[in-house]
Amino acid sequence: MVNLRTQTGQKMYECMSCGKSLTRKSSLDRHIRNHTGEKPFSCTICNKNFTEKSSLTTHMRIHAGEKPYSCTICNKNFTESSLTSHMRIHTGEKPFECLTCGKSFTQKCDLDRHTRIHTGEKPFECMSCGESFTQKSDLDKHIRIHTGEKPFSCTICNKNFTVKSSLTSHIRTHTGEKPFSCTICYKHFTVKSSLTTHMRIHTGEKPFECLSCGKSFTQKSDLDKHIRIHTGKKPLSCTICNMNFTEKSYLTAHMSNSHG
Repeated sequence: MVNLRTQTGQKMYECMSCGKSLTRKSSLDRHIRNHTGEKPFSCTICNKNFTEKSSLTTHMRIHAGEKPYSCTICNKNFTESSLTSHMRIHTGEKPFECLTCGKSFTQKCDLDRHTRIHTGEKPFECMSCGESFTQKSDLDKHIRIHTGEKPFSCTICNKNFTVKSSLTSHIRTHTGEKPFSCTICYKHFTVKSSLTTHMRIHTGEKPFECLSCGKSFTQKSDLDKHIRIHTGKKPLSCTICNMNFTEKSYLTAHMSNSHG
């Protein structure tokens, strides 16, 4: 640390790492942590560490459930940083722009995830099988394949699911809710993927193309069945006579005609 004085006689404190000068020693101490990585303020609940006491104070509100900052438009309450992100919903502001394709995002974490599409980076690796993922949430879901964990339970029939979205879709089988509607024929669907597939009936889109013969299909499952014509693969086996089939419908017909 070097003490300097400005032309007005004000004392300055200079950072020996980058040369930046600050008017207070406390400011210099905080600044130096950017270089050292030191995080002396620790949360007593989850042990997360912070470079500044003010950041720890803000963090502690997560545990306390305290949300002192209110949105002036919709009156929802947030922590300070969450309110800043929330306000962009109302303003439409997307300050974080991808330098590769120009797409913009409301939060930096969303930009970071998007950037991995371009870089191919997959920093989250499964310790069991080595498969890597671009997002931690995808790794968390994948790990349940190994552990068999199904933490999301239906309160009606007690069926369990590995991901919340599967539970949400399942509950609609009980409620009959079909929130996804076709804008052309007004047919309703329980899951968005079913609507997406249905829309191809109207648009004629067939995005799944066979690399062997060029034939295209509206659904990947139809392409998978078609490919077996080229490969000769018959993954469905009769449990009685061990005869193999390319499609489930053929196996069902066989069971009825030969063993039924």
